[in-house]
Amino acid sequence: QVHLVESGGGLVQPGGSLRLSCAGSGSIPSTYAMGWYRQAPGKQRELVAAIISGGNTNYADSVKGRFTISRDNAKNTVYLQMNSLKPEDTAVYYCNGRNRFSGLYATPWGQGTQVTVSS
Repeated sequence: QVHLVESGGGLVQPGGSLRLSCAGSGSIPSTYAMGWYRQAPGKQRELVAAIISGGNTNYADSVKGRFTISRDNAKNTVYLQMNSLKPEDTAVYYCNGRNRFSGLYATPWGQGTQVTVSS
């Protein structure tokens, strides 16, 4: 089973930027869309951005134009560049793959990485 480890979170001021990384212990099949998710206190986990093997991406409306997801297949790593951060972006961020046909996730959820946007 592939293990995914998120990193890159931290404390940043509103308007700042962070780049998150999701490193896999191996490759995930192309039938899985790789995604970044986040969960704020008291809220459900939500999909923030996803990328499929062909490079197509989609984003939650709340982050469009500010976040960019990308992947480096050679490094088994997925990135999330976050710009113009807002306090409402504060959450624990997770990555996972989701099968495009069955909807099943590729691996159990990891510990995530905390992003805090505050002045």
